[in-house]
Amino acid sequence: MPEVAELSARHAALISAARRITVKVGSSLLVDSSGNGIRGAWLSGLGEDVAALRAQGKHIALVSSGAVALGRQRLSLKRSPRLPQKQAAAAAGQPLLMRAWEEAFAPFGIPTAQLLLTIDDTESRRRWLNARATVEVLLGNGAMPIVNENDTVATEELRYGDNDRLSARVAQMIQADLLILLSDVDGVYTGDPGRDPEARHVPHIGAITPEIEGWAGSSSATGIGSGGMRTKIAAARVAQSFGCATIIASGREDRPLSALQSGGRATVIDAKGSPARAYKQWIAGTLVPAGSIQVDAGALAALGSGKSLLPAGVRAVDGSFERGVCLRVLGPDGSEVARGITAYTSGETQAILGCASSEIEARLGYSGPDELIHRDDLVLM
Repeated sequence: MPEVAELSARHAALISAARRITVKVGSSLLVDSSGNGIRGAWLSGLGEDVAALRAQGKHIALVSSGAVALGRQRLSLKRSPRLPQKQAAAAAGQPLLMRAWEEAFAPFGIPTAQLLLTIDDTESRRRWLNARATVEVLLGNGAMPIVNENDTVATEELRYGDNDRLSARVAQMIQADLLILLSDVDGVYTGDPGRDPEARHVPHIGAITPEIEGWAGSSSATGIGSGGMRTKIAAARVAQSFGCATIIASGREDRPLSALQSGGRATVIDAKGSPARAYKQWIAGTLVPAGSIQVDAGALAALGSGKSLLPAGVRAVDGSFERGVCLRVLGPDGSEVARGITAYTSGETQAILGCASSEIEARLGYSGPDELIHRDDLVLM
């Protein structure tokens, strides 16, 4: 087993190398279990950690639990499995949660932005594309996205039920290199350490096997949150599939990310490849094209040099399709040269065919992206 110093260096190296990081914060860290609301001093420390990472040029997205727990305290509701009770608690607690995050980042001049998502928003390609575009604008303008499940409207059939798995989808949405799951446990154990004195901490996982899933299943959920180790392993599996590493760590320290970088105990779950490569493979090998567009020689050359596809280079459109679907891109001779996710419907594409990006608003009557298919959403075949 690697030495402690080696493991500590791995944590620091992963955080240092990551260009984009998603951090998930559990309810048990944010909310005082005795009924005193937000743990303000702890949240301020996390805000300082995140601000320091942003100062290094990193893009950070936060997935925050806590609305239901705060709402229960505000409304004096007892813990209940009934959905209407959870929805009412979420409605009362979400404003309190966002106010706390705003106060945590205010000393660093970082504006916050609330994103409430349901499972439909991350599983439907069109809605996923819209959500991703929103997050990209926020990150590009220096805002801190605070993401939570929209518990006030999500039904039992159409909800994640925990923010661990939601955080993996957010990491995928922003093509994060690293997912950090902060909770009241410091990683994976071979059993439930609260019941089994022989349970060993597992500092590193290369592949998620049935044995590891069995270990996660033996650990009981703790604190006031809804997740447990099983959901964290499920999140890590999703993250691993698109090239994102995961760190499962305790957030109990006053500066949890700094503590992690300084050698705090955690479990690292390796990535497979890189987020960008996995996303391109998904476009090329998984999505079924809903239509095709044909480009001229100039556009073909631009694509070959790594540029986006602009409407000016498109000569023909085939098929009826919505935004956010996969299209085949055909060269002047009709052969397939690329595939990509379109930012426009078939009708909109017909309307802006061959026009300069500056003319899009005049053609459509409203403004839209300059690119028909952005280079990040396009793969050469």
